[in-house]
Amino acid sequence: MTLSWIVLLLTGIICTETKIVQVDIFLIGCTDSEGEDMYGLDGEEIYHADFTKGQSVMTLPKFADQFKMVEGIYERAVSRQQACKRTLQVAIEAYKSPAVAESPPMSSIYPRDEVKVGTDNTLICYIAGFYPPRLTVRWTKNNKNVTQGVSCSQLRPNVEHGSFNQFFTLKFTPQEGDMYTCTVEHSALEGPMTREFDVEVPEPGIGPSVFCGVGLTLGLLGVATGTFFLVKGNQCN
Repeated sequence: MTLSWIVLLLTGIICTETKIVQVDIFLIGCTDSEGEDMYGLDGEEIYHADFTKGQSVMTLPKFADQFKMVEGIYERAVSRQQACKRTLQVAIEAYKSPAVAESPPMSSIYPRDEVKVGTDNTLICYIAGFYPPRLTVRWTKNNKNVTQGVSCSQLRPNVEHGSFNQFFTLKFTPQEGDMYTCTVEHSALEGPMTREFDVEVPEPGIGPSVFCGVGLTLGLLGVATGTFFLVKGNQCN
């Protein structure tokens, strides 16, 4: 299945005492069954169209400067998707679906917060540098497939390299001994790529106790030595 994608890159320079460069990214992508319409600034997503829910989604964090949604922004995204699909069909017929230069993904898995047994957390599977921008990700817990509490970000384009990044997340409550995996399937891989995360509870270190004991012993020795010389001094007097 062929994917058509368009990236418009706008760069503006604001001249003050120093030069500030900000990069806008507007990404439109489509296949015959899927689509993406995303706007970002300086590598951070600001908005995307959710074609499943039929609405536009603002993704700025609460602490960031918010801006008002432009009226009809989702309808414009739908219109761009229709145009993208028409362009895709023309390209397929004109170029006879040529082979795509593929780039295999790299992945890593890590928790969002410090792992504490029994405390809710989020596992992140970060997948980078892949093309074409279509892959499948599966989560398991103790070798059993997990489908609840999973989500994924919009595609993030690597404009300089012509590839994509994406975040996949799993909400979990760690228990000692649990093992989680994130498995990625992509056309540029020879087989599925799996990353593992084991819930391990670190044993309490003996270092602080030892240092505390040594410090207390030295302190008592110091007190005893001081008392000895004090008594001796009084005897001499």
